[in-house]
Amino acid sequence: MEAQSLPVNYLPIIFQMLVALGFVVTTMFVTHKIGPKRKTKDKLTPFESGIEVVGNARTPISIKYFLVAILFVLFDVEVIFMYPWAVNFKALGTTGLIEMFIFMATLLLGFIYVIKKGALDWD
Repeated sequence: MEAQSLPVNYLPIIFQMLVALGFVVTTMFVTHKIGPKRKTKDKLTPFESGIEVVGNARTPISIKYFLVAILFVLFDVEVIFMYPWAVNFKALGTTGLIEMFIFMATLLLGFIYVIKKGALDWD
């Protein structure tokens, strides 16, 4: 006998979402109403790391910063794929070990490519 998916089955999920949304709205409303409202000149000035703001915010930034950030995320996400492999290391056996060596070799080739292209050179 197959289980049927009825709209009634989704009521607990909808109820939980409504309670969570209600909690967020209520909390924001109450803290806005009863929270302190001391607006001084110092509190309304722009603040960035304790340094007085100088210049325009639209100054061009070197693409190297973004490239390094993207490469970090790329290699970080690839490392995340190693955790499930490490957890199931014994169950995967020799085949899993060989596949991980292929994966690591691909990672190493990508890293060598990035270094050869000079993406991590700051000069």
